[in-house]
Amino acid sequence: MTDDTAPERGGGPLSGVLVADFSRVLAGPYATMLLADLGAEVVKVEGPKGDDTRTWMPPVRGDVSTYYLGVNRGKRSIALDLRDPDDARVGRELARRADVLVENFKPGGLAKYGLDYASVSAANPGVVYASISGFGSGAGRDVPGYDLMVQAMSGLMSLTGDPDGPAYRAGISVFDVMAGNHAAIGVLAALRHRDVTGQGQHVEVNLLSSALTGLVNHSSAYVAGGVVPYRMGNAHPSVFPYEPLPTADNDLIVAAGNDGQFRKLCEVLGIPEIADDPRFARNADRTSRREELRPILVERLAARGALEWFESLVAAGVPCGPINTIDGGFAMAERFGLDPVVEVGEGDRAVPTTRHPIRFSATPAAYRLPPPELDEHGDELREWLTQEEDRDV
Repeated sequence: MTDDTAPERGGGPLSGVLVADFSRVLAGPYATMLLADLGAEVVKVEGPKGDDTRTWMPPVRGDVSTYYLGVNRGKRSIALDLRDPDDARVGRELARRADVLVENFKPGGLAKYGLDYASVSAANPGVVYASISGFGSGAGRDVPGYDLMVQAMSGLMSLTGDPDGPAYRAGISVFDVMAGNHAAIGVLAALRHRDVTGQGQHVEVNLLSSALTGLVNHSSAYVAGGVVPYRMGNAHPSVFPYEPLPTADNDLIVAAGNDGQFRKLCEVLGIPEIADDPRFARNADRTSRREELRPILVERLAARGALEWFESLVAAGVPCGPINTIDGGFAMAERFGLDPVVEVGEGDRAVPTTRHPIRFSATPAAYRLPPPELDEHGDELREWLTQEEDRDV
């Protein structure tokens, strides 16, 4: 970009990369926010009523949904009614200039506006065009894609909850977030390919595929072992102890994943002989005899509270942790020097937000723009996109 009205370039490893964000709600906006943190210039295209998450409240900060605030920093907003020919023309021009386009419309839904991959790539052969859907662009294209549906359909809910109770969803939209991460990875890989070859490509991510790979050991149990796992509460099917155990006050997560860690656990608990007991010598033994071993551990843990045990066990190298509420999680991150909260924007527009999860030694993430108001940058973006000359990116 060379004219004065083009979005300004920031620093970061993706400086100079223009992202046209035609996504809504969570998976797409999360992916584009991560790219914005790394220096990409992200233009968020919204319908006249704005992203759905603007209305998902409570909770709120002022009168703005905290859901929306959580995934939209670092972006500029332009409101376009793609049913309007002039607005659709502006959208196509943005796509023509973009390095990356991210969308999560129903597969094929942007074709009528000339914003599908075939149309955009014809005008912009180098574009990295990322599509996020629920179930792919094939036989599942007409099935609406919501995280809760995918948690159910993938099998995750069959793994979540008490063995004798109902299935439960995870506490967050876990597969939306996972798909957003996969989309960001796909975009970065495709940009690398374009750097080498000059060719763009279509990157497709769907929630169900993200879910199945994200089920990791459970997926492998079925695919490689022919075993269909079921929910075990907080227990792990292959490791023990690896679950919450009661102490004198609160439960403590104990995750002794190998024989050495189990020996250290026994030493801190004052029962070193248990580590040498043939019944519990190996992980496979402990897992198969968990009902014999658990009462022994619980009896010892009852002598002290969870935080006391946490200090002693961590000092000995035993993985463990208290079960916190969200505020406790942030407090723990502060304790460990992770500085989990950063502020984006200035004055009345300043918003506290969660730090980007990746640290770079040379090109740190930046937090340049607060989550935009609807069409906040519409005028300047329209001026830039309707100019006939100076269309370089």
